[in-house]
Amino acid sequence: MRLRGRVALITGGGSGIGEAICRRFAEEGATVVVADINGDGAERVAADIREQYGEALPLRVDVSSATEAQNAVEKAVAHFGRLDILVNNAGIVADSRLTEMTPEMWSRVIAVDLKGVIYMTRAAVPVMIRQGYGKIINISSRALLGNFGQTNYSAAKAGIIGFTRSVAIELGRHGIWVNAIAPGYIDTPMTRAADPRVAERAVAAAPLGRGGTPRDVANVALFLASDESAFITGQCLFVCGGRSIRGALELWS
Repeated sequence: MRLRGRVALITGGGSGIGEAICRRFAEEGATVVVADINGDGAERVAADIREQYGEALPLRVDVSSATEAQNAVEKAVAHFGRLDILVNNAGIVADSRLTEMTPEMWSRVIAVDLKGVIYMTRAAVPVMIRQGYGKIINISSRALLGNFGQTNYSAAKAGIIGFTRSVAIELGRHGIWVNAIAPGYIDTPMTRAADPRVAERAVAAAPLGRGGTPRDVANVALFLASDESAFITGQCLFVCGGRSIRGALELWS
């Protein structure tokens, strides 16, 4: 088992990609902290993991709060004694054309999707430095290359890449790896709530001719969390069926 003995905290772990990562890590022997703003979702996933695999701790966390991010890390360490892996997956969308996007739509997406990554990482890093070991995986998006109607989301996801690279430079000497994953269209509750034309056009634009599954992303997260990625840091891996090599599309209008 590739993650035996490791403690992993996954934000947005109560559904979608985050849930798949929680389950995949548990399959490989990790002790999992399921963090989500939806406490019921976190409880459900943690209960399933305890029944099938081993230890899991549910936490209700709003990552846009620096205080809650700090508390989440402290609770995880108090419960399990260490924190080896952090996956910053929590994210939201609030789509609109730029001219119609309100300051609140900008602020909320930046607060969750970008500041949440910063707050959780800042809370976890001192623990990892003391251990002399850590793996941080930030979930960005293919949207970092630009999407029609997602200026706020694309800006936040592009910001994650600059943050990932900078933190990787700072922390490599401490035995801490920092990488990012940029998923394309993935079948999740969040994407299913969008206009169905988005899925149709995204799938049509992917050279592999299909959308992704949460497990597709979870498998890459597992690779980055494992010892198999020992010489990889500061990188962004696209998990998008090849969409990153195609031009930008107006996915909705």
